[in-house]
Amino acid sequence: MISLGQKAEILKVIAHPVRIKILEELAKGVKCVSDIEEFLEIRQPNISQHLILLRHAGIVDFYMDGRLRCYFLVNPFIPDLLELLKKDYSGPLPGPACCPVTKKGVYPGKRKRQGGKAVWSK
Repeated sequence: MISLGQKAEILKVIAHPVRIKILEELAKGVKCVSDIEEFLEIRQPNISQHLILLRHAGIVDFYMDGRLRCYFLVNPFIPDLLELLKKDYSGPLPGPACCPVTKKGVYPGKRKRQGGKAVWSK
């Protein structure tokens, strides 16, 4: 089971457009560095740096095929996360019924006073 802290670390590591593209390709199957270099059109040393970060975070691993390093996904959280990133949303969520901005509705909890400030609770 992946802890909340581990999920936060994974999000930090993948928070780069190149790493997201690498992971999207690896979600399709095993790729060697030269394959990744082809579709990203960036140099091999740069790709290797990204793959090292992903590997140290436990997101990907590799095996050797002759002189080639072939990378693959190992973290089961990643395919679900990639699917979520592909979703297209039509707009923001609507404001709550008790929105202080629109002044509509009433907060469903009880209002308390703490230190001269109004505090809402359920």
